[in-house]
Amino acid sequence: MKPTAINRLLLPLSGLYGLVTDLRNWLFNNQLKEVYRASIRTVSVGNLTVGGTGKTPMVEFLIKWYLNKGGADAYQAVTLSRGYGRKTSGFRVAGPDDTATTLGDEPLQVYRKFGRQVRVCVGERRADAIQTIERIYPNTRLIILDDAFQHRAVQPDVNLLLTDYARLFVADHPFPAGRLRERRQGARRADAVIVTKCPVALPATEQHRIAGLIRQYARPDVPVFFAGLAYQRPVPFSGSTSPALTGPVVLVSGLANADPLDEYVRTEYTLLSHRRYADHYAYTRADLERVMAELPAGASVLTTEKDWVKLDALLTPAERAQWPLYYLPVGTQLLDGSDRQFDQFLNEQILKNP
Repeated sequence: MKPTAINRLLLPLSGLYGLVTDLRNWLFNNQLKEVYRASIRTVSVGNLTVGGTGKTPMVEFLIKWYLNKGGADAYQAVTLSRGYGRKTSGFRVAGPDDTATTLGDEPLQVYRKFGRQVRVCVGERRADAIQTIERIYPNTRLIILDDAFQHRAVQPDVNLLLTDYARLFVADHPFPAGRLRERRQGARRADAVIVTKCPVALPATEQHRIAGLIRQYARPDVPVFFAGLAYQRPVPFSGSTSPALTGPVVLVSGLANADPLDEYVRTEYTLLSHRRYADHYAYTRADLERVMAELPAGASVLTTEKDWVKLDALLTPAERAQWPLYYLPVGTQLLDGSDRQFDQFLNEQILKNP
């Protein structure tokens, strides 16, 4: 990432910000700030950057992986996140009456997909929340922490660091000159690094080059995996299997980085326009009515799962059944080679350890 003139002017402030995060990490590394280690196997999914690196698809990948590993009973796995954007506070377990306002959009998305198999919890004080989980759900075997790489008050058993292929942390700077939450050397806490949003046909030579750059900051023996996004068929808000999405679409998204989504939709559909909102945007009824009023005849609205859970709450049953509204599920897909290696890594780190 080549710095602009403004970025270069901000580099001294980035240095100061980096010193502050260095001090914070030093305090935790030297046990001068309290760190909690759970009795339950705990996996953290996070990043070094501000903005989306595909954390929620990775959390869902881990849930599916764990549920598919032979006889994992329902509710043995728990996801725990801060619940960004919710209007509630404290520890909360997702239930059928929750909305994005009470839970946060991404936890609600996970709950709607896995709610009968996995407990979805939120709590801004992760150490306190984990202790609550240990107390009230003693049969829990795995806790997946979403966006917890900088949450140093908890020491996970496995730290997964995600970095966007188009915005590798190795070429970035701390805020405000760049997008890093701390210096690149924070990658040394990672037990594995996953490069996300990769082209499916990323050459092995390019993977090797990127892995070499990452290992300049991570530990030399840390495995580096490569993953892309796997988009599925659009799903109607009505929940029915038909009608299938045909014709042109207006894309609506509230993401930190909607460029990969935009590129995919342009390739697969006739994209008329893309309404981009801020990440975790709280849609209003007026927003929805404006989108529908300006929708060209014969066109459909296409959005993300994260936006679906918020927009769907604004609809009447009749609107949900009649309006041409669809959401596009997306998941993490490990590239050839990385898929088998990542499966082996998870087996060793999650299943074979007490």
